[in-house]
Amino acid sequence: MTANAKAAGHLIGYARVSTDDQEAQLQVDALEAAGCSRIFIDKASGKSAKRPELTAALDYLRSGDSLCVWKLDRFARSLIDLVTLVDGLSRRGIGFKVLTGTLANIDSDTADGRLMLQVVGAMAEFERSLIKERTKAGLEAAKAQGRTGGRPTVINDDKLTVAKVRKAQGESVSAIAKALGVSRATLYRHLGEP
Repeated sequence: MTANAKAAGHLIGYARVSTDDQEAQLQVDALEAAGCSRIFIDKASGKSAKRPELTAALDYLRSGDSLCVWKLDRFARSLIDLVTLVDGLSRRGIGFKVLTGTLANIDSDTADGRLMLQVVGAMAEFERSLIKERTKAGLEAAKAQGRTGGRPTVINDDKLTVAKVRKAQGESVSAIAKALGVSRATLYRHLGEP
């Protein structure tokens, strides 16, 4: 593969707006000006795990291509998410470019770009470690105070007794669950039935 073979790949754009009311035209214009041959656009909150057009863009990209985004916050939900996505692209031989904002003009195909991504990766790893430490410390402090984590149960002893009596009288689990205001799965779990 020659040095020019990498340049022969396609520049693929990805844009995201948070709501249906917002327009992605500013991002699309910038991505077209950068030379993107195809642009995928999601209309979803950055906190949403469901970004079907990002998934489609990632599936569409081939080794030698580069993914181009207008700004980092349009692409990744967090630093950890950013590093995970860019590492996945790198392993597949796909470049990554940012046009504006933080890390603007970063190009993972250059030595400077790779260095910046490694620094960002180290920061993400540090962030992960801090989150784990804080979570562990918080759980230990709560446990020492006699508190346990997790969601509160929706079935107390009284509801469970009522459910058992109604079940023994032949009432269906669906009807009991509806009467108690809980899901069938929850009721099955508390009754100890599959």
